[in-house]
Amino acid sequence: MMSASKNTNSVAVRNTRGGSANPYLDGRREWDERYGGLIARAKNWRLIAVVEAFALVLCIGGMIRIASESRVQPYIVEVDSIGRQVGGGMASQATLADDKLKRAALFRWVEDLRSVASDGGLQRQMIDRVYAYVAQGSLAQTQVSDFYRNEPPQTRAQSLIVTVEVAAVFPTTASTFEIEWVETSRNLQGAVQTVQRWKGSATVAVHAPTDEALMRVNPLGIYVTEVNWSKVLK
Repeated sequence: MMSASKNTNSVAVRNTRGGSANPYLDGRREWDERYGGLIARAKNWRLIAVVEAFALVLCIGGMIRIASESRVQPYIVEVDSIGRQVGGGMASQATLADDKLKRAALFRWVEDLRSVASDGGLQRQMIDRVYAYVAQGSLAQTQVSDFYRNEPPQTRAQSLIVTVEVAAVFPTTASTFEIEWVETSRNLQGAVQTVQRWKGSATVAVHAPTDEALMRVNPLGIYVTEVNWSKVLK
């Protein structure tokens, strides 16, 4: 009897030490085997989802920034009084303060200001372009309005046509330019009546246009703020 009891106790001790007879340890091991892997995988998937969401936000932000940037590179062409190209280049190669751009604007502006056309629609377009290059509320606006009021081109067109050829535009200061031109007056049959030389000065300022209509006719924002002219006496 004592021998059998001793053997039984020895088995119990071995089972306890090996852990196989402990229900808590067995349950813990079964839990780890069944659910521990699932929990770890779920944690990893959550981490991956957070990383992918962050990457998606970065991609969307980058796409919005790229879309907001202009991909159009404007090309500026400078022409003379008869439409011949005398210069040009990418807009990034020139600035609004470039004297060549101001001179080109004044070439066209003086021609539109002083010309008299038999076509009423063409005359209206020239007047609109003149005012598009005149600074609002400036002395030049008053001077141009007085000129059109005293010598309305629509009335003058009833008896003559005036063509203007600008000979030179050169700077005297950073914002002031001297202009020389020739005006040829013809009757309605095209016969030359007079050929007169004129000179003047114009002060300009550069402001980026904000109005869509003005942007189409004056994209560089070159505005005349003051102007004077007189006939050259022989």
